[in-house]
Amino acid sequence: MLVLTNRYDPTADLVVQHLNERGVPVFRCDTAEFPMELTLSAVLDDAWAGTLTTPHRRVNLTETRSVYYRRPEEFRLPQDMPEAGRQFAVAQCRAGFLGVVGSLPCLWVNHPARDSDANYKPWQLAVARRVGLNPPRTVITNDPEAARRFAESLNGPVVTKSLGGGVLDGKVRRGTETTIVDPATLDDSIRLCAHLFQEWIDKAHEVSLTVVDDRFFPVEIYAGSERARIDWRTDYDSLTYKVTHVPDRVRDGVRALMRHFGIVFGAFDFVVTPDGEWRFLEVNSNGQWSWIEHETGLPISSTIADLLQRGHTIDG
Repeated sequence: MLVLTNRYDPTADLVVQHLNERGVPVFRCDTAEFPMELTLSAVLDDAWAGTLTTPHRRVNLTETRSVYYRRPEEFRLPQDMPEAGRQFAVAQCRAGFLGVVGSLPCLWVNHPARDSDANYKPWQLAVARRVGLNPPRTVITNDPEAARRFAESLNGPVVTKSLGGGVLDGKVRRGTETTIVDPATLDDSIRLCAHLFQEWIDKAHEVSLTVVDDRFFPVEIYAGSERARIDWRTDYDSLTYKVTHVPDRVRDGVRALMRHFGIVFGAFDFVVTPDGEWRFLEVNSNGQWSWIEHETGLPISSTIADLLQRGHTIDG
């Protein structure tokens, strides 16, 4: 089993601990270790066959049944390399290392290409709408006038949030917090990039839903401050949690969205309105979940370990 993540990833540590306790062989490395500390040697046969080797361990690629792609970092090269040479070498490392390892015909949680697709927020919103998860009314634009027209069309507040976030090409990118926008401040700076604006949805609470294959771990999140009411990630200390259940309609929509993107893990965010309707906000296909396990005791880490241990190949 191959675990691709950085050296200081306490979330991955929880899964690796379960695997170690079960006697499952685990080869953990970081893409940052390639090419200076990690060696790849692969020959094309029916598929790529070869090894990944560190100074202390080696794994046979053809024996890999599953890959946990968590939070690997960018390839690390000598600091004294000329910038042009560095850019060329990084591109070669990405194409060579991820090209070989990414072709392994085994279970991925999740494959980096699927991660990349699923983390395009406009794409996931469109799929969520199609499968009945009812995301908020949304506009994406770099036109200040279009943003103002959208804000004026709403019967309530408008919010903005970043389009970025998640993991792309092995880099962790953090998004900005959700912010309520005064329409009077929508000026020409909007032209500088794409912006996402959404209707504000009144909420009784929010739900963090962690999905591992076909196991659902839904938790109600209650905000204890005004900051957390707008974006609960801004004030973790004020939050309280309650394990809940997922309505059948939402469960079916989540499964359909995950099938569309080809992912087996997803961290979903929902708003639940005062009348009990679940409204989709986003999914992070490489999202954090360890604090949910800590707060609730839900067995998320052991379930991920179960999935990785079971593994599969593309042929079955």
